[in-house]
Amino acid sequence: MVNKQIFKVKSITEFHRIKGLPKPEHPLISLVDYSAIKHSPDNNNISWIYDFYSISLKKNFNAKIKYGQQDYDFDEGTMFFISPGQVFRIEAQQDSADKSGWMLLIHPDFLWNLPLAKTIKGYAFFGYSVHEALFLSNKEEVIISGMMQNIQQEYHANIDKFSQQIIISQIEVLLNYADRFYHRQFITRKIANHQVLDQLETLLNNYFNDNANGKGLPTVHFIAEQLNISPDYLSTLLKVTTGQNTQQHIHEKLIEKAKEKLTATSLSVSEIAYELGFEHSQSFSKLFKTKTNLSPLEFRASFN
Repeated sequence: MVNKQIFKVKSITEFHRIKGLPKPEHPLISLVDYSAIKHSPDNNNISWIYDFYSISLKKNFNAKIKYGQQDYDFDEGTMFFISPGQVFRIEAQQDSADKSGWMLLIHPDFLWNLPLAKTIKGYAFFGYSVHEALFLSNKEEVIISGMMQNIQQEYHANIDKFSQQIIISQIEVLLNYADRFYHRQFITRKIANHQVLDQLETLLNNYFNDNANGKGLPTVHFIAEQLNISPDYLSTLLKVTTGQNTQQHIHEKLIEKAKEKLTATSLSVSEIAYELGFEHSQSFSKLFKTKTNLSPLEFRASFN
């Protein structure tokens, strides 16, 4: 068995050194031309952790990136977002002569004491898995490339008191465009989205139909893992498609099953609560009343 290693890259300067690139012009932000990065199959068993944000636009990249149990081929224009602390692995094939793209590296210290330091954590796509990358149209790719080039031009210029804020503004625009393009992707991928909805429906039905439950309530992470989707991506997909996030879907299915059991069986409220995965019947009764404005017993009485 090949020994797997985890390599932590603590700074952008260290990243440049490892990749054989010239020293970055700014220690806290760098825009790298992807064609200048060489990947070696010798490093295929190394997993990486960055202490900085990475926003990548890659094309014709003859390699796979492994994230968790998933892999993704970068064979067309795609974007992928990595936040500090995420673990991933690159499995390089033979380096492609026509690979292209950009890699924007942003150290959290560059954002220190600025609103973006907090708001960047609110962009859910930094939590998406690799196979949930953003597919760009040609027009979208031109827009993203233009913004990355604007950032590059700004930090190549003479640094003055306006430089950081201008770069920050460009990054904010870049992230907002990525958010817009992801929203477009959720809408246009209707077939894939409906397949996820069907799988979610089946998964929740099977979970709550297990009368000898004892497994507790299903969590968002459990559901996402069963569907092979990252929790953030799943919740955003559901929110865009149905208006409800994953937790709301879980509660909706739970209440539906509770109503079935209250009207079609003679089980006590405590027995129903246990079968649905609740540890305490009071918690079940409280949630049921919150969702229906009736207690379980009041709901049952209304059908008798």
